[in-house]
Amino acid sequence: MDGYPEPLLRELVGTVLRAERRRQGRTLSQVAELAGISMQHLSDVERGRKDPSSELLAAITGALGLDIPRLLLRIAGDASFAPMPGRPLVLDLSAEGGRGPVAAPGRSLGPVSSPGLTLLAAA
Repeated sequence: MDGYPEPLLRELVGTVLRAERRRQGRTLSQVAELAGISMQHLSDVERGRKDPSSELLAAITGALGLDIPRLLLRIAGDASFAPMPGRPLVLDLSAEGGRGPVAAPGRSLGPVSSPGLTLLAAA
């Protein structure tokens, strides 16, 4: 791509799982107990340090009231617009684009209120 490493799937999974748990106002302890795993293991999965097996992922998503297809859709949606650390978010608004970050340079649309966000128009 453009010199930045792509996020690992385990990092994307962990980010969405943690966001959902927090959205529900639940603790690591509560979700870990329902999933039948330790708090430390759940924390490692949420931080992207452990690759969850399909069985473990099903247990965690079940404890959160999600299913794996919805989790994957959320990962795809979040990954399309989530900037990586040290990497500015670039949205392509050209007729061919509009699908999330792009590496190609483009014309700036002017000042943007969010730091690290660049909008591109058709070149």
